[in-house]
Amino acid sequence: MGFAGLVPLHADPTNQPPPLTWLRLLTEWKWDWLFAVPATLGLALYLWGVWRLRAQGVRWPAVRTWSWCVGGIGTATVAGMSALGAYDTVLFSVHMVQHTILTMITPVFLAIGAPVTLLLRNLGKDGRRRVMRVLHSWPAKVLFNPALATALLITTPFALYLTELYRFTLDVDWAHDLLHVYMVTVGCLFFFPLLGNDPMPNRLPYPMRMLLLFLTMPAQAFLGVTIMGSPRLIAEEWYLAFNRAWPPAPIDDQYLAGAIMWATGDLTMGIIMAVFLAQWYADSRREAAREDRRLDREERLAAQRAAAGSGPSTGYDDATGGREAATPDEEDR
Repeated sequence: MGFAGLVPLHADPTNQPPPLTWLRLLTEWKWDWLFAVPATLGLALYLWGVWRLRAQGVRWPAVRTWSWCVGGIGTATVAGMSALGAYDTVLFSVHMVQHTILTMITPVFLAIGAPVTLLLRNLGKDGRRRVMRVLHSWPAKVLFNPALATALLITTPFALYLTELYRFTLDVDWAHDLLHVYMVTVGCLFFFPLLGNDPMPNRLPYPMRMLLLFLTMPAQAFLGVTIMGSPRLIAEEWYLAFNRAWPPAPIDDQYLAGAIMWATGDLTMGIIMAVFLAQWYADSRREAAREDRRLDREERLAAQRAAAGSGPSTGYDDATGGREAATPDEEDR
C-alpha cells in the first residue's frame, strides 16, 4: 500500500514520483484536500439526509444512495487520490483516464443519486419553496441549459488539448486543480438534466435528450483519433523534461491516451445510453399506468352518470355537469 508522503501532490520534472508499476497503480494513494474535503462533506451530508428520512419512516431508494456514495463520490476519490491523481501530470494516458472518470462517470452517478430531491424531502414548506425558486431562477436556467452544457462538453477537450491551455494547467498548480473542478461541473451540467431524477429548470423530452447524447459520441471519437495520429507531442517540453527511463515512451503514451479517449468515450456513452433507455422505458410505463387509471376513472364516472340518468329525475342540478370530482388519492395515482 502506497503512502501519501511518497508521491508529490503535483508531480513535475523537478519533483517526480517513483516509476509506475502495476502494483503501484493498484495500491498508490496520496492525500489531496481538493478531493478529500468535498468527498467527506458530500458523503456526510447525503447520508445524514438519508438517515433523517428513515428516522421519519420515509423510504429512500438504496440505488440512489449507492450511486451517490460509491459511484459518484467513490469514483471522484479514485480519480483524484489514487495513482491516477499521483501520475496525472506524468503520463498523458493516466490523465486521460482521470479526465474520463471526472467528466463522464462521476457526474452520471451523482445525477442518479438525486441530491436535490433528497434536500427537498428534508426541508419544510418554506425551505422547499426557496430551493425551487433558486432552481427556476434565470442563472440556473442558463447554467443547466442543455445546449450550453452540450457545447461545453464537446468543445472543452478540443480547446484543452489542441491549444496551449493543457500545458498551462500542467505548469500552474491552481489551474490544474481548477481543471478537475471544471470537469466534474461540466459533466454535472450535462447529465443532471438528462439522466437525473431531480427537478431541473430545463427538462427536455426524451427524443431531444437522445439527440444530445448522440451528438457527443462522434466528437469524443474524432478527438481521440486525432490525438492518436498526431506526430507532435502535446505539451512536448513538459513530458520530455521528465526524461523517464521507464515505459511507455512519450509518443507511445500519447497514442495510448488518444485510444483511451476514443474507446472509453464510446464505452461510457454506450453505458450511459443504456441507463437513459432504461429510464425512458420506466417513465413510459409509469405514464401508461397513469393513463390507464385515468381512463378507468372516466369509465367509472360515465357508468355512474348513466346509472343516475336512468333513475328517477330529481330536477336537481349541482352545476358540475354530472361529473363526480376525483378524490385526491385518485388524482395522485
